[in-house]
Amino acid sequence: MTSQPTPFVIGIDGPSGSGKSSVSRAVATRLGAGYLDTGAMYRALTWWCRHTEVDLGDAAAITRAALGLPLTIGDDPAAPTVLVDGTDVAEAIRTSEISSLVSTIATVPEVRVEMQRRQRELIEDIAERHGACVAEGRDVTTVIAPDAPVRILLTASEEARLRRRSLEVHGASDRAAIEATRDQVVRRDRDDSTVSQFTEAAEGVRVVDTSDLDFEGSVAAVMALVDAARTR
Repeated sequence: MTSQPTPFVIGIDGPSGSGKSSVSRAVATRLGAGYLDTGAMYRALTWWCRHTEVDLGDAAAITRAALGLPLTIGDDPAAPTVLVDGTDVAEAIRTSEISSLVSTIATVPEVRVEMQRRQRELIEDIAERHGACVAEGRDVTTVIAPDAPVRILLTASEEARLRRRSLEVHGASDRAAIEATRDQVVRRDRDDSTVSQFTEAAEGVRVVDTSDLDFEGSVAAVMALVDAARTR
């Protein structure tokens, strides 16, 4: 009998603009692993609540929406898909409107319990099918997959994070573009930090500061930690 390799999970957390999504996708691609963007799940729920006209001031209604969320999320790092009730929302969930509302959804405790349950199941399924899963978000390293062989907090200075996000959203990093992006980055991180620890590394979580690293350097830093864990 040939033994099957043990599924390998890499958890990557970090604040907005740290580079965790692009770096996570690149790492998953290089490993031939599946990929899960846990933040996209909260964004998808936010879109669903808006689409179905759920009162965002009603935590119980948001929780009911979460429990019934008809979500299908793809695990291909090269082309991650997000479908809600059969509708492709991959672009719609990245709008400024959704970005400004997602913390309202994500900070409801009962919603987090349901989404975390789904995320654990998805990570297990993805890792079993692909041999490895790279999962990124806010609390993957501490709550979703605290026993993952590789747990990384990807961080960067506020200046670097604002510059990157303004380039991504506005195509510019001048003062006006950065200020237009500040609410999405700083306020959202502040709100999310009330229910999730992603600004400081928990015990056993390795820190990769990308402030002075370019994209390839950031990927290389994460891959070095992955390679070290795989050889242990």
